[in-house]
Amino acid sequence: MRLLSGAVGALGEAWAELRTHKLRVALSLIGIAVAVGALTAVVALGEYQRQAMVEQSDRYGGRVATLSISTHSSDGSPVDWTEADRRFVRVAERYGFSHTARVVPDGVTTLPVQLSDGVKDVPARLMDPAYPVMHRLTLLEGRWFVPQDIEMLAPPLVINEPLWDMLGRVPLEQHPTLRMGGDFAGVYPIVGVTPREGMWDTRPRVEMLLEHYRDRLGAVPDGVQVAWEAWVPGELASDIGPVLAMDLRSQLPAGLEVSVSRTDWAAQPGFEQSFLMMQLVTGGIAGIVLLLGGLSLVNIQLVAMRQRIREIGVRRSFGASGARIFASVMLESVVATAAAGVIGIALAVAVLRSPWVAQSLFAGLQDVPAFPFGAAVLGLVASVAVGALAGLIPALVALRVRVIDAIRF
Repeated sequence: MRLLSGAVGALGEAWAELRTHKLRVALSLIGIAVAVGALTAVVALGEYQRQAMVEQSDRYGGRVATLSISTHSSDGSPVDWTEADRRFVRVAERYGFSHTARVVPDGVTTLPVQLSDGVKDVPARLMDPAYPVMHRLTLLEGRWFVPQDIEMLAPPLVINEPLWDMLGRVPLEQHPTLRMGGDFAGVYPIVGVTPREGMWDTRPRVEMLLEHYRDRLGAVPDGVQVAWEAWVPGELASDIGPVLAMDLRSQLPAGLEVSVSRTDWAAQPGFEQSFLMMQLVTGGIAGIVLLLGGLSLVNIQLVAMRQRIREIGVRRSFGASGARIFASVMLESVVATAAAGVIGIALAVAVLRSPWVAQSLFAGLQDVPAFPFGAAVLGLVASVAVGALAGLIPALVALRVRVIDAIRF
């Protein structure tokens, strides 16, 4: 109880001292507030950058955890994709996968598109409606495919921005169409536009539902490799993969080989390590800034302590113990830097969550994370730690002050 009352008394003295010298405290803590705000912002930006990296990886490899299943005949004979598809659907239903999709990647097949200079073979990517969800595919305009599109008599298309430019960038509100020739002769409504993948992306591309592609040709042509994908819980992916491969082999006709592999970022070696290294570098820079702010605070505290020798000597003459003096001086620094830390964290949150910063910072993110609680905690802990270190030397100096020093000073 006595120890608690002593701590409360020391804290009260520290707070009174801070209130007495408001200007000195404010000037000394500006650097700490800025440094803590910078540290908090850097850690938070690291989390946002990680989310951006994850979403970018998801667009190529799928969300955690995505299993890619492919099949081929051991003797090179054509695969009956209709029968293989039926077997996969049965297995997927038995496992209860939430999302499954078939895909024929870009570059495997083309579609005969009518352009201003004639019919051209344009690269196509064929997919099921769940594929854009599993891969976080983004749109510039319009919408992606939905399951109801499979029943439409006029198959909808999604095109990329370079092809949209070739067609005159007709607004989707005007219901633009794309004309094709050959086996795909007809007029197709355009329901979405994907953005360029970079400033050098000038190649046109068409996205089409695999079901419509197969309906137009009657079957999947030889040489067109279809892959199945399944979105499964990350903690079960390593166990499901081998079992799924064995199950599919038992379901498919003899002579067909099945391979199952993970394609999402979590299965790629080095992803977390590269992110951690980036965060360590940026956090180290912010830590150096915080350390420099702490050193400047030590200098100011030492100068202030020299001016307070008479005050401390008088307190010692009235019976203040060395521990009480030490705690009082130490807590002055800790309380002040903690307050500066809170201000710095609030500034970091206000800046990163401001509309003009958020619009550029979160552009392209589908799942914007909340402000990382860990970043705020780290900022507060760092400010308290700096306050303790900055107050240690002045507190040790205060311990050496004697009553006679108050008379001499």
